[in-house]
Amino acid sequence: MKGKLAIPSPRSILLSQICFSAYDAPVNKSDRIESFVESLDLNQKSDFDPCYLGYFECFNARNYYEAHDVLEHLWLKDGREAPDYAFYKGLIQLAGGFVHLKLHFAHPQHPKHGKRLAPARRLFLLALENIAPYGEHHHGLDLVAPLTLARSFAELLEKSRNTFNPWHPERAPRLPMPAGKNDDF
Repeated sequence: MKGKLAIPSPRSILLSQICFSAYDAPVNKSDRIESFVESLDLNQKSDFDPCYLGYFECFNARNYYEAHDVLEHLWLKDGREAPDYAFYKGLIQLAGGFVHLKLHFAHPQHPKHGKRLAPARRLFLLALENIAPYGEHHHGLDLVAPLTLARSFAELLEKSRNTFNPWHPERAPRLPMPAGKNDDF
């Protein structure tokens, strides 16, 4: 669509505001995330926390940093003693790995972004460690998908000795939305 001006949707404007610093906006990051999550077109009949569902919507839109922030909001709110602390941490790390790959893809020659492949691999390995103990299904999610993503991207990076970025926007991975109610099946 060369030559045409894209008009951002209200949701994409909110999405872009999630990461603004306190100096850029009068509200804090937590309030911006709450506003963003409220703007999402999520199934309101779900028993899942909107931040949990928002993670998947952001991830599948290739907005990995926002996915990280949205779920981190829930993770921090629930605290270290929560039974899902490591589960959320693993999903956050998974998104973080893709933040690194996406930035590297966009700016491979950049002094900082050009060195993001090894940190991405480390995050994928940490995601594996944190998600795997939750079994095959947790919170309506078939864990094969995030575990396979983390494992396969870590392996691809390892095989290339962190010299090849396996992420491409046209083949960006997607995660299934959690199904059913908020219970472990």
